[in-house]
Amino acid sequence: MVELTPPVPTAPKGLKGRHVVLFLLIVVYTLNFLDRQVLSILKDSVKVDLHLTDAQLGWMGGAPFALFYCLFGIPAAWLADRTSRVWIMTGALTLWSGFTAFCGLATNLTQLSLGRMGVGIGEAGGVAPAYSLISDYFSASSRSRALAVFSLGIPLGSAAGVLFGGLMAAHVNWRYAFLVIGALGICVAPVFRLLVKDPKRGQTDVRPAASDRKIGLLAVASLAASKPSFWFLSLGSACSSMVGYGVMYWMPTFLARSLKMDLVSRSQLFASVLLVGGVLGIALGGYLGDKLGRISKSAYALIPAIAFLISAPLYVLGVMAHTPHEAFLLFLIPQALGLVWLGPVLTAVQHLAPAQSRSVMSSLFLLINNLLGIALGTYAFGKISDILKPHYGVDSIKYAFIYGLGFYGIAAALLILASFSLKKDWVE
Repeated sequence: MVELTPPVPTAPKGLKGRHVVLFLLIVVYTLNFLDRQVLSILKDSVKVDLHLTDAQLGWMGGAPFALFYCLFGIPAAWLADRTSRVWIMTGALTLWSGFTAFCGLATNLTQLSLGRMGVGIGEAGGVAPAYSLISDYFSASSRSRALAVFSLGIPLGSAAGVLFGGLMAAHVNWRYAFLVIGALGICVAPVFRLLVKDPKRGQTDVRPAASDRKIGLLAVASLAASKPSFWFLSLGSACSSMVGYGVMYWMPTFLARSLKMDLVSRSQLFASVLLVGGVLGIALGGYLGDKLGRISKSAYALIPAIAFLISAPLYVLGVMAHTPHEAFLLFLIPQALGLVWLGPVLTAVQHLAPAQSRSVMSSLFLLINNLLGIALGTYAFGKISDILKPHYGVDSIKYAFIYGLGFYGIAAALLILASFSLKKDWVE
């Protein structure tokens, strides 16, 4: 008997421009992180202007954004699984850009926190629908690379936010950075809506969905709860994000206090680390995910676990640097390794649910990842810095980094556990 193997799906005729769509999604994601991370370089100017402590800065940079980002992420994803994902993303981009501009008008901590809440509400509709769109534009054999390429918006947006924000704050005023970035997003939104189309759900899968019947929110949540790999992937990624967001938010402060760098110099150095390290790490993760994931599903979890275990001691060397040149070289590799997880883990999450409910499954993953990663990460590093300040003085943030790197070890352990159940939980 001749065994027939299912043909590898090719992109339908309507998806010939999928690489153009991916480029536009990257632009939107770049704006997402530009708006989200510009505060990291502006916060020292904001601190002086609004008379804030490190703990207040840490809270403002995480909790107001993360709580509303997570709260609205699930209903936004539920709508995206039932209506136009493109319209959801267009509205989200307009909303978060408008609130970013509002942050530039804030005169106290309350107003700035309200602005950050609004940014969180808007960005709640910008990521999970994009993951779902990419999964329908790219087949499983190239999905990890496509999701990794999309994730390049993280280092691109973060680097642009740090560099532009720092230059704007140094030469004009921190408020103008928020105003200009917000206006840019509002201008991009209608262009995105005009050029991007919604593809048929699941059409690039090896086994396309038998029907378009929508799966209820509670049913998807129950499905996620029943899969051990979902919990291990989500909590492991959340622990790594606590380090990632904590380091990203507080690195400019470390460069200012411990290495005595001025605003422009630290903007240039940190932007370079974010851009070069981020692009290399994300590209490596996407390549390894597609390459090794074909051999074993467990690779999607083991690849980032190994990266975190290597990254932690290298970060310690970085924070002990004595010169900006040393800091740049020593931070470059751990920054890259810290973002290797994006392509493999996001691909695995897409395969924990049927195609009709990928947005909701992604939003549940993002709920856990961001609620812990953003809300606790930036605050925890700031709080540890305040606690250590009586003993270490201006170097307290340096040692806060070292304590915080323990979360990478927890992340690696959880992802190793996820590797044992991924094959069983996988949905083709």
